[in-house]
Amino acid sequence: MTNDSPPVVLTFAASDPTGGAGIQADILTLTSMGCHALSVITAITVQDTVGVEDYLPLDAEWIADQARCVLEDMPVAAFKIGMLGSIEAIAAIAAIVADYPDVPLVLDPVLASGRGDELANDDMRAALIDMLIPQTTIITPNSVEARSLVQDDMDGADEASLEQCALHLLSTGCEYVLITGTHENTLQVINTLYDSTGVIRTDAWARLPGSYHGSGCTLASAIAATLAHKMSLPEAVREAQEFTYESLRAGFRPGMGQYIPDRLFWARNGDDQ
Repeated sequence: MTNDSPPVVLTFAASDPTGGAGIQADILTLTSMGCHALSVITAITVQDTVGVEDYLPLDAEWIADQARCVLEDMPVAAFKIGMLGSIEAIAAIAAIVADYPDVPLVLDPVLASGRGDELANDDMRAALIDMLIPQTTIITPNSVEARSLVQDDMDGADEASLEQCALHLLSTGCEYVLITGTHENTLQVINTLYDSTGVIRTDAWARLPGSYHGSGCTLASAIAATLAHKMSLPEAVREAQEFTYESLRAGFRPGMGQYIPDRLFWARNGDDQ
């Protein structure tokens, strides 16, 4: 690899034919932020901008073979993990990333679509907690996902504060938790980064009208990109939020459902940016 080569990031995610979320969102975000994206598909989905109709998990051996093949060829600067599709896929990916303990790992715990379509059952949620979260550098749940992830281990999880949820997730082994506040009833969207000592940073963003398809994928991939560029984690999180917010603000609505973030907003704005 030459000194001027872009950092390489490997993303594990499902394919989204709308291009709004999933592996397509990851590739667009990583490319826009100056990285080269390696993409391992974990599932094929049937969806539009309204919601997910169905999905087909790929065989875990195929997932592992995709990853091992490129990892033996190219060094990676970060991993990003999105929708996984099956317990077998979670186990296969957990075994792969365990061989690269020094590579930052960003986990977006995709449990449901924006409409609420279930994309991970209770057993898969438990497998995430047991096998992947302990290896994670930063996990990026929204508030609904954060409460869902801790519901089996915390009494009164539905009523727990987001800080309590974050500290519980940290106790399972991850280094940082970024809980996003899109689903909270607040005037602004409040995103809070935690480590084992408590709150590291809190960022408030103006709440945009409408809803967006792929905002979580964009944020997690943007964090992977900034970490691949060797930013410190708190600054990586801030920079990734800035990129995500601007892509949402420039979002467009090509279909009958949610808006899609424009991850190339900076290129379209020309000299204005």
